[in-house]
Amino acid sequence: MKVSNSDDLKNILAGCATASGQVKVTDPAAFRGEVIDHLVYNAVFAGNQEVRGMARWMIKSAAMDLGVWSASIQGLYEAMGRGDLKNQYTVPAVNIRGLSYDVARALVRAAMKNNSGTFLFEIAKSEIAYTLQSPAEYSTVMIAAAVKEGFTGPVFIQGDHFQVNAKKYKEDPAKESGGVKKLIEDAIRAQFYNIDIDTSTLVDLSHATLEEQQRLNYQVGAELTEHVRGLEPEGVTISVGGEIGEVGEKNSTVEELEAYMDGYEKAVKAKGLAGISKVSVQTGTSHGGIPLPDGTVAEVALDFDTLDKLGAMAKNKYGLCGAVQHGASTLPDDMFHHFPKMNTGEIHLATGFQNMIYDSNFFPASLKEKVYKGLHDKFGDEVKSGQTEEQFIYKTRKKGFGLVKEELWTLPEVTRNSIGAELESKFDFLFKQLAAVDNVEDVKKFVNSAKIPPNLTDEIEMAG
Repeated sequence: MKVSNSDDLKNILAGCATASGQVKVTDPAAFRGEVIDHLVYNAVFAGNQEVRGMARWMIKSAAMDLGVWSASIQGLYEAMGRGDLKNQYTVPAVNIRGLSYDVARALVRAAMKNNSGTFLFEIAKSEIAYTLQSPAEYSTVMIAAAVKEGFTGPVFIQGDHFQVNAKKYKEDPAKESGGVKKLIEDAIRAQFYNIDIDTSTLVDLSHATLEEQQRLNYQVGAELTEHVRGLEPEGVTISVGGEIGEVGEKNSTVEELEAYMDGYEKAVKAKGLAGISKVSVQTGTSHGGIPLPDGTVAEVALDFDTLDKLGAMAKNKYGLCGAVQHGASTLPDDMFHHFPKMNTGEIHLATGFQNMIYDSNFFPASLKEKVYKGLHDKFGDEVKSGQTEEQFIYKTRKKGFGLVKEELWTLPEVTRNSIGAELESKFDFLFKQLAAVDNVEDVKKFVNSAKIPPNLTDEIEMAG
């Protein structure tokens, strides 16, 4: 139900909540029924900026009243780095590109089924653009999904690959780093309290020494960390991630990790700042996998030994939660149980779930046909020489979610529920394989991130 003004929006709350200064939920069951569905739909699709912003504020305010809030995972990662956890596990970070409310709900259901409080909703800088999901919208939808499913506790929302473009940085360093700083500002304002800074693009292997190769990486990383720290709400230490090697490029080494971390730590400590809580490394994967001519994905030779050594050094020498593994969602199922044993603090998962949506028997064939035609119409110039149709579709269909965004949200409920059930089953499998189960008490014990109430004026401004 799309509404056109704030009075109609307030009427949605009638009988289950009041909104005066903050939202107080008087009937949680009713609120979690159609009410939250109507609110989140208007938070995304209402034609009026004020309505979108007010709906977002209502969701976040009601969520706090129901025991759900956006938080930093910093305290837990510090505990990992100290070795304070009884059990070793890997935290899944899931990029949600489309059908976002339903996918997030499926992830929350799987987490609750496994008594897990350790999962991150994340979105990358590039995904924000092609999926048409601003930080303010994304955080709202993720929180709404948690409320809908009856989850309680902190929700971890993360900016993934807030990346510096090497070519643009070389042309104009201030402008390029300024663009990332603006994205950081938007994200923190939208209650992203976990941010992965990716300056690994600036690593220059032409230099003779590792320190010289990593210099720009750690210097600009420290500069952006300082920017993050200057924007933190009181009581929140944002979990910041760094990266030492581009995903899809050569595998990282422990010597590179030392060169990066030694330079980075010196830079942030000189300013009296808290540093990163984790570091992303390259161990043989690529984002989305490598599509073969028939559209299937090439087998990955993931170097677990290197991952283990990097993660161990990150923990033992630098107090980080361990290494972060990117590009993992298309790996074979029988690989995932290795990660908790290999000092992998966090694992990033995206394309595999996108593929499940498109390839589901429940996904309407007519909508898929529309998406694929739209990809050719809008992104046909991205076809590479020698690339098959299957390879082009596989590499670009992530951009299709933005082309049919509202149509995905408004698919018949039975269709969305059926796809959601398939995703929930996969999420359930991953929680178990990553050993990220029965850890709600860890979250309660170690996560001390303050509860920051939403600001109505900010939400309306960000909805523009």
